[in-house]
Amino acid sequence: MASSALKLINPNSDVARRGQALQLNITAAIGLQDVLRSNLGPRGTIKMLVDGAGSIKLTKDGKVLLSEMQIQHPTASMIAKAATAQDEITGDGTTSIVLLVGELLKQAERYISEGLHPRVITEGYDIAKKESLQFLENIKTEQASIDRELLVSVARTSLRTKVHRALADTLTEAVVDAVLSIYREGEPIDLHMVEIMKMQHRAETESKLIRGLVLDHGARHPDMPKKVKNAFVLTLNVSLEYEKSEINSGFFYSTPEQREKLVESERKHVDEKIRKIVEFKDQVCTGEYADYGFVVINQKGIDPLSLDILAKHNIFALRRAKRRNMERLQLVCGGIAQNSVDDMTQEVLGYAGLVYEQVLGEEKYTFVEDVKDPYSVTILIKGPNSHTIAQINDAVRDGLRAVKNAIEDKSVVVGGGAFQVALAQHLTEFKKTVKGRAKMGVQAFADAMLIIPKVLAQNAGFDVQDVIVALQEEHMEGHTVGIDLKTGETMDPKLEGIWDNYRVHRHMLHSCSVIAANLLLVDEMMRAGRTSLKGPEPGM
Repeated sequence: MASSALKLINPNSDVARRGQALQLNITAAIGLQDVLRSNLGPRGTIKMLVDGAGSIKLTKDGKVLLSEMQIQHPTASMIAKAATAQDEITGDGTTSIVLLVGELLKQAERYISEGLHPRVITEGYDIAKKESLQFLENIKTEQASIDRELLVSVARTSLRTKVHRALADTLTEAVVDAVLSIYREGEPIDLHMVEIMKMQHRAETESKLIRGLVLDHGARHPDMPKKVKNAFVLTLNVSLEYEKSEINSGFFYSTPEQREKLVESERKHVDEKIRKIVEFKDQVCTGEYADYGFVVINQKGIDPLSLDILAKHNIFALRRAKRRNMERLQLVCGGIAQNSVDDMTQEVLGYAGLVYEQVLGEEKYTFVEDVKDPYSVTILIKGPNSHTIAQINDAVRDGLRAVKNAIEDKSVVVGGGAFQVALAQHLTEFKKTVKGRAKMGVQAFADAMLIIPKVLAQNAGFDVQDVIVALQEEHMEGHTVGIDLKTGETMDPKLEGIWDNYRVHRHMLHSCSVIAANLLLVDEMMRAGRTSLKGPEPGM
């Protein structure tokens, strides 16, 4: 008996090694959970990231934290990679995955410490996962067509967890209208068509949607009009400047007259192109379009003499526009980009109701607005400093994904912890139908789901037990309830307009159970490296 007892506590035994590996995994998961738990929800706190160069980033976005934190532990690193993969696929739910994985391991530890084998727990987790996904299908709210009001609720729910309330409410309208502008029935939504422009200027609540394009440069001639209404927009990819020949050559002249002829012949080619543009402008801006303006946006250069001629004819011209802006310009204004100034017709022109220049310090911006049916729009992010602009940029990215998901899924899930409370109660009832010891894994999964409402309540400064008991009692009476983070009492998420993405929950339930099950089955951690396949060296 004594020998068997000694064998049980032998530190070199399989049981002891499995216990050590498991304890390491659980400790790492709980450690990562403790770092991120204070960020969850609208009342979550902010983390400050400082890199080796001393630059600072303030954020509460789980994806940004996990991507930029230095994580040494292999288990914590694995959980972080799985959570960031969740963000890349669905755009949200990063912090929730870390909390759920940590809690699943913590709940499993209770049963394993009482002698239950990890394999039994993982079987229970697998059963609970399948039932949870089925429950999600039943509880989700489906709509044949998602209306704008519901999209605003989805975007607001997402954005309030990233930035403060006033800013989130400002960005919500911009994000929803941006996605609806580029959405076409029956076509996939390409969020690359929403350009994000950053401008360090005034307050962050002045960020807004521009139904058009913002270019980060202005006209290069002081006499050009600064504001053009009802503008024809000509998109060009034509060099309007004198270019040196690629072959080294020299010209010799003996009199000033010969020099003048030489300069004139060099300019003749460019002047001919400018003349055709001016004639084209005079041709289209007549009759009913006599009061229309004319804007030229060129991907290549325009030399000072050419700019001077265009300015005299009241043409607003931009040179060296970025290629991506040239592609967007056709989607915003319409028209067709021209590689030649020959044979131009009115069909190649785009239209913008307003084109104007704005100067901030030494920076110039050109706004192309009031277009008819834009296939591309711009969200203009304003902020007093780079920290604020970076924070808004991350939030806008998540908000755009949330709206896109809602439109594509045509279904949403109640938020505010309501889904997790309902799922926990459902799994507790479902456990009675499961036979064998796997039901303990189902119960552990059900208990772990409550971590989301618990942390939401904790971050809002309320008593966790009181809130959870109130939620469970309301649910037992047949109500779907979440946490009101202002009062700590229960509320109906449907009435308050608190909605989460369906695909975020679906992916989250699947990922967290798979990761937790894999980590529970690790029985040893070893250093890996390249090993030689050769035999021992002679004489060794």
